Parts: sequence; structure tokens; C-alpha cells
Amino acid sequence: MLDRAQGRWRLDEEMLEALEIGSGILGTGGGGNPYVGKLRVRQALREGYVMEILPLQNVPDDARVVAMGGIGAPLVSHERIKEGREGLRCVRALEERLGIKVDAIACEEIGGQNSMEPLIAAAMAGLPVVDCDGMGRAFPEMQMTSYAIYGHRSTPSVMCDPHGNVVIFDHAISELWHERMARACVVAQGGASTLASAPMSGEFIKRFAIPNSYTKAISLGNAVLEARRAHRDPVATICESEDGKVVFRGKITDLKRHLAGGFVRGEATIKGFETNEGDEATVHIQNEFLIFSRNGEVEVIVPDLIVILDADSGEAISTEMLRYGQRVAVLAIPCHPLLRSPEALEVVGPKGFGFHDLVFKPMSIDSEGGVS
Repeated sequence: MLDRAQGRWRLDEEMLEALEIGSGILGTGGGGNPYVGKLRVRQALREGYVMEILPLQNVPDDARVVAMGGIGAPLVSHERIKEGREGLRCVRALEERLGIKVDAIACEEIGGQNSMEPLIAAAMAGLPVVDCDGMGRAFPEMQMTSYAIYGHRSTPSVMCDPHGNVVIFDHAISELWHERMARACVVAQGGASTLASAPMSGEFIKRFAIPNSYTKAISLGNAVLEARRAHRDPVATICESEDGKVVFRGKITDLKRHLAGGFVRGEATIKGFETNEGDEATVHIQNEFLIFSRNGEVEVIVPDLIVILDADSGEAISTEMLRYGQRVAVLAIPCHPLLRSPEALEVVGPKGFGFHDLVFKPMSIDSEGGVS
């Protein structure tokens, strides 16, 4: 059981502003709109709910930790506001199904609104949220967490929608099958729901979670806020904070985006300006930004992070907020080492998205400032 003592810290409204910015950047276009999530968390804080963050290293080995996040298409979650208690209903249904009490909540993905959902559910359940996640970014499919990659079986799981429906996935023969069944279900539920997976042990999560996710997102957001106050370039600040690189600056001249199979899919075309005058870039989309190409040549690819920002404000632009004519900066940020192992690349590398002719090459910065 958890010792309700040392190491915990509480999220407040000031931190929440920074979390919105940082999770938006780490979301690589997906994870749901963090602004909507921020409003929901702020409302819960003002209603008196306490949101405690538990450092990963302080989780007892025998703790039962449940990972949670939204499932569906960001485009839908932006337009369809949650009922509010989906996460809590997931936790209670999972406890009833397994005959246990959950000790803590973990984040499936720190990117976008999915950084916010565990905070609300945990606060309503009187539980802490562990300072970690399963991606260090956002990915479109459930099997793409470090938890699943390194051996966690995520069923039994529970999915709840805004209508009050509760669906239990009792057993899946693989994580891919779990994703397929849950994806079909979320389409039937309207395209956006909340899912909680089978509990992990504290010992497991300390080995295979991406650490310090909330701390990192808040620190990144604070760096951007400070840059804006000091009239410094927020885009450069993000690169400094995350060992990233601006790979392209330009204006969106074409945008293909549609909802299919529970995902937002498409492609953005960007015509270069400034140092990229005369070049054309494309960004492939499946909820998140997956592939960046310049003049037809792939330069950055998953699992490294591709981030699209407003060229002036440094505000992250999610897939559902992309618009024709936007002036943008495209950043490349290296992913966490846990996502670069051979077993991880089978799931979150190009093959995992059906790009069997592409090979992941970790991003590196050449002497000319490009990515190779």
C-alpha cells in the first residue's frame, strides 16, 4: 500500500498553465486539445479537488498502478466535451471487476489533453498520479506504450463514454487485438472515450515508465512562459530545453485531413520561407505528426517527435487546429531511449504504422543545421 507521505507535490492553477503548454508541445499534434483539458482540471481544482503528483521513484514495489487516457480522434474530443466522471467510473469498474483497490493512477501519454484526464480521475478517487507516462509524447494506438512494449498485459480494461456506458474488455490475446477491439468500440461510442488498463505493479512501472513526465511538461511550459515575458524567441527556448532543432519554417499551403477508423488521418503541405525559401515540406498525420519530409526526402520519423508550432508565439498546433495559411515552425525532438530499443521500434517505429520501406534513424544535427 502507498504511504501517504514524503515526496508528493500538489498541482495548482499556476502549474496548470505551464502543463497546458508543455503537454501541447510533447503531444506532437495529438493527445487531444490541452486547452479543453486545462479548463476541466481548473474547474476541478476550484471545486476543491486535490491533485497530488507522486515521484516515480517513491512508488512502492507492491503498489497497484492503473494507467489511464483518452481513446479516439482528437478532432472529436475537441468538439465533444466529456461528461466529466468517465475516468472515475473506469477506476471503480476496474476495482469491482478485479476485487482490488487501486493505489495510484498513471498517465498513458503525457501529450495533449491526455496529460489532464488522469489528474481529474485520480483527484475524484482520492489517489495520487505518478510522475511518469508510457510514451513521453503521444501516439495514436494503445499498444504503443512503454508499458505494453515491455510486457504489461493491459486487459482486463474498462472503457467509459460520456453517455454512461461501461465496457469491460476481459481478455485480449495481444495488445494489438486490444487496440482493435477498443477502437471499434470507441467508434460506436461516438469517437472519444476514456480507458483504464489492468493494474501494473510499482516494481514494473519504475522499470519501464517514461520518468518525470509531469515535471518535464511543466518545466517546458514555464520556460516558454518566461521566454514570452522576456521577449525572447519561444521556439528557440523549446529547442534549448528539449535538445531539439527547427527543421523547417513556412506557411501551410495544403491540408488533407479526414476521420477514418477512429483516427484523424491526412497530410499537411508547407511552403518554406526565410532560410527555407524554395523548399516544400510535408507532414504525415495519424492523430499525431508521424513523418516529416523535405522536397520528397524523409528527414524525421517516429518515434522521434515532430512538433508544429506557431512561428511567432511558439504555441503548439495540434492536428485538429491546423489551418491553411498558418505560419509555422516545425521542430524535431529526440524521443526517450526506451522508445529506441529493437522491441520498441517494432511497435512505435515506421513498421508499426505500416511504413515497411522506411527505417528509423535517430535524429542528429549536421553542421549546416539540418537533421540527418
